[in-house]
Amino acid sequence: MSLTTRTDDGWATTRFVVLGFGTAGYACADSLLQAGADHVTVLDDRDNEALREKAQILETLGATIKLGAGSTAELPADVEVVVTSPGIPPHAPLLATAVERGIPVWSEIELAWRLRDPANAAPWLCITGTNGKTTTVQMLTSILTAAGHRAVAAGNVGLPLLEAVMDPEPYDVIAVELSSYQLHFTDSMSAHSAAVLNIAPDHVDWHGSMDAYTLAKGKIYENCQVACVYNVADPATEQLVQDADVIEGCRAVGFTLGTPAISMVGLVDDLLVDRAFVEQRASSALEIASIADITPPAPHNVANALAAAALARAFGVPASAVRDGLRVFRPDAHRIASVGEVAEVNYIDDSKATNPHAAQASLLAYDHVVWIAGGQAKGATFDELVIAAKDRLRGVVLLGQDKAVIAEALARHAPDVPVITVESTDTGAMETVVGEATKLAQVGDTVLLAPGCASWDMFANYGARGDAFAEAVLRLGDN
Repeated sequence: MSLTTRTDDGWATTRFVVLGFGTAGYACADSLLQAGADHVTVLDDRDNEALREKAQILETLGATIKLGAGSTAELPADVEVVVTSPGIPPHAPLLATAVERGIPVWSEIELAWRLRDPANAAPWLCITGTNGKTTTVQMLTSILTAAGHRAVAAGNVGLPLLEAVMDPEPYDVIAVELSSYQLHFTDSMSAHSAAVLNIAPDHVDWHGSMDAYTLAKGKIYENCQVACVYNVADPATEQLVQDADVIEGCRAVGFTLGTPAISMVGLVDDLLVDRAFVEQRASSALEIASIADITPPAPHNVANALAAAALARAFGVPASAVRDGLRVFRPDAHRIASVGEVAEVNYIDDSKATNPHAAQASLLAYDHVVWIAGGQAKGATFDELVIAAKDRLRGVVLLGQDKAVIAEALARHAPDVPVITVESTDTGAMETVVGEATKLAQVGDTVLLAPGCASWDMFANYGARGDAFAEAVLRLGDN
């Protein structure tokens, strides 16, 4: 399909099907109508009052909305492009049918790229990875803003990307968070610069295999223009750079918690330094910030800052703006957030650590930890995590649906670590969990909520889980 920008004439005559009518599907259909598309059909098997209200809005603009059971049973015969929502897996029947018939399938990101205004198209600085995406994108936005740019975080966080590209007042630059779901059906995007922070097992059921998940992440580097930023500590990310088909002149830039080699950013003592975007990089490095500028200064958060700094420097941001942007940045709630100190024990809420890779990074930030874990493991295993963190564990308190999976890994690799299992799943369970963790903790220890699992078995979301933890800690302090 030759529709490359919103000024192309073909938008009006092309027949689009939008699959899914959630937030992304509505935004896709609305943006197509704004672009002048006359043939937009939306399909969703769900049907409720909220969806019908949204349908009425788009129907007045000329869209056809089909809701309810059976709406996605068959792909319309005359469809020319399918635009899919990120939650729908590629093996869904309608998507599989489209691929078999050779019909282009676009993600919302692909649509956003094609709808950019060619006269004022803001460069995209793109970030993906299993963990750390949101924090890194927000750090990058803070840095870009400190440099005086009109910048926004968009995509999988912040402003919907379609809204960002359709804004009548163009942005100078967009910091784009991309999930593997969004990247799977994205093909023509050409980021100014892009980063893959890390690769660890996640969403394998959606993609069908770990290889497919990894390849989806790697699509962020395709057609990259200036810099492909990779994690020196994660060879899979560097391999994705090597495998990518990039614009001639695009450079590979590593980030590392060690001393950086040429074409890397990294650490020298407590300083963040740049050996990638300085003229004398063969013999010197430029100080761009210090660890003291980063909140919190946990190692994995310092790595996030280095990745954000690399992308900002690729865009030409001065070192002073990197420092200033990091100094004012504060992560969202439930991301290694200090809840408080009670009886000389520190309590940390990292409820956002919803897979083992994220939980391991959090655990390795502290010397002596009472670990609170459990929930829905989504098929993940915990052996690697336990092996890496066992010498730091003062004790473990487990809760939730798949607590036995973690308990078995602990029994295999850390049999001497005390483990307490909380069977309760009611609203007061977290208070019991925190109480048991407090009994295990010693002066100077950290009680860390880093569940390594999803929250939906007991809580509405990871935020509700973190709030319950914080409330239980506050009650400790009242006693």
